Amino acid sequence: MATLVQRNVSTFEPPGDGATVSRPSQTAPSPAPAADRAVKVRGLTRRFGDREVLRDLDVDIAAGEFVALLGASGCGKSTLLRILADLDREFVGDIEVPVRRAVAFQAPRLLPWKTVWRNVVLGLSDGNRARAEEALEEVGIGHRADQWPKVLSGGEAQRASLARALVREPDLLLLDEPFAALDALTRIKAQELVGELWQRHGCAILLVTHDVEEAVLLSDRVLVMKDGVIAHEEVIDLPRPRDVADPAVARIRGNLLDWLGVRHGTQGNV
Repeated sequence: MATLVQRNVSTFEPPGDGATVSRPSQTAPSPAPAADRAVKVRGLTRRFGDREVLRDLDVDIAAGEFVALLGASGCGKSTLLRILADLDREFVGDIEVPVRRAVAFQAPRLLPWKTVWRNVVLGLSDGNRARAEEALEEVGIGHRADQWPKVLSGGEAQRASLARALVREPDLLLLDEPFAALDALTRIKAQELVGELWQRHGCAILLVTHDVEEAVLLSDRVLVMKDGVIAHEEVIDLPRPRDVADPAVARIRGNLLDWLGVRHGTQGNV
């Protein structure tokens, strides 16, 4: 089991003079036993100036679980991901996350002056070419190891970003809308690839997305965030691979769209 790190950071004072803070109710997290838990978040609050983006948030993610996080823009999804990735420490609350974790963002963020394989092992003390090539082969672009990032297609660049995350052998993989900039066909292939990699590696995954269909097809559980808390939790107990034409998938998709305030006849993005 991975070593866990805990933080309890106070960066702002609560209201004085006997004032109280109204907290919206949230769906209670599905708790996992401590030995089987990858992420534990309790009472997480994050403010930007006077704006409270996360409000006393509680979340659990089990080891090896694939969780998708949905919600309208500005609801706090990416803020939560950045805190779990240790990219934002200005919060109040308690979190437990694996030491070994990795992030892939919407933009691949490859350094243009380094070849693809050197981008994959960037920052690793034991980052050798063999490890990079193995990771690149796994995501299907081993033949691009010596290329410069500028010659990669959008899909190839995102695969390189996934290889860079996987080479770190994370217990928690954080994905922040990694397919949003891809065309429809490339996006479907990338979704299938992530599903295959997750089953092969067995790490916990938190996927932040606006695509309801993507969330239903890939995840074990979908969380809907509203106003900085988890407003709804949907367990996806369907066999894989899943088909968008499956009535059960359509039913779950419709229920999530209802929670997101989107009419069923519209696209699945929020």
